Amino acid sequence: MATRNGFIALALAASAALMLLPGDAYAQAWPSRPIRFVVPLPPGGGYDYLARVLAEPLQAALGQPIVVENRVGASGTLGAEYVFRQPADGYTILVISDTHLVHPSLMRNMKYDIIKDFAPVSVIAGVPFVLLVAPGVAANSPMEYVALARSRPGEITFGSSGVASPYHLAAELLKSSFGVNLLHVPYKGTGPVAAALLSGEVMSAFAPLGPFLQHVRSGKLRALGVVNGTRTSILPNLPTLEESLSQPGFALDTWIGLVAPAATPKTIVARVSSEIARIVRDPQFSKEKLVQQSYEPVGSTPEQMGETMKAHLAKYAKIVRDAKIPPE
Repeated sequence: MATRNGFIALALAASAALMLLPGDAYAQAWPSRPIRFVVPLPPGGGYDYLARVLAEPLQAALGQPIVVENRVGASGTLGAEYVFRQPADGYTILVISDTHLVHPSLMRNMKYDIIKDFAPVSVIAGVPFVLLVAPGVAANSPMEYVALARSRPGEITFGSSGVASPYHLAAELLKSSFGVNLLHVPYKGTGPVAAALLSGEVMSAFAPLGPFLQHVRSGKLRALGVVNGTRTSILPNLPTLEESLSQPGFALDTWIGLVAPAATPKTIVARVSSEIARIVRDPQFSKEKLVQQSYEPVGSTPEQMGETMKAHLAKYAKIVRDAKIPPE
């Protein structure tokens, strides 16, 4: 009986070991084939640029090709839903931004939960964005801008790259924080916003710094302040709105990062995250591929990205509620 019981115990232990082995062995063997970076927006934008610029050094580090695949539609949710439905094997990774943390507050019947259904990998880079004013607008500081808006309620126009984009919501945060009434003029992308500002069609805009940097440096447009929580190394003398307005907590940080399906092995997530951090913090890569394109290198851990995502989800939800923007 003792021998029989001992045999059963050994058999159970061996069975348990076999159940654990495939996952461990699989993670150790990863990657054994090409890895896909799914970009949920069209080619040419920030998501696409960062995915493609990371592909070459990451391919060298992992020993497998990195294939960038654009799956476009539904404001970036179509690509996210596609990745959500893929095997959690480390071979399909989604490029996201903080905009994906706005979607739950605005879209009914989403097919996935951006927090529960994805494993954070790394924030690749921050995207500095600023409050800009057109030529002729009588405001040379954020305080003067707020004063102008108070003196002309409903007359000061601001452009953004779309309804409920982080750039639109930054203005809504300003409106609710200071009790001012601004008129939103949404556009389809930053290019039309730039044209509208330069022509005087709109008076101001909350927008990513990169596409407007040459106009700021030439004096054609004025940047009044950085919306992010910290100053940007690209324009180090430009204060944040939080500083200028003496309004603690008045900040929105925009970024682009990577997530994978939720059950992706932690060893794979950690490997990709560490390689991303190493690449983006390399001084030459950072200078030539990120800073020159107006990105701030980050390279966060999965845990740091997870906390960032939860904080942004809550902050955007509050702004949307306060602005009374109805979900679709």
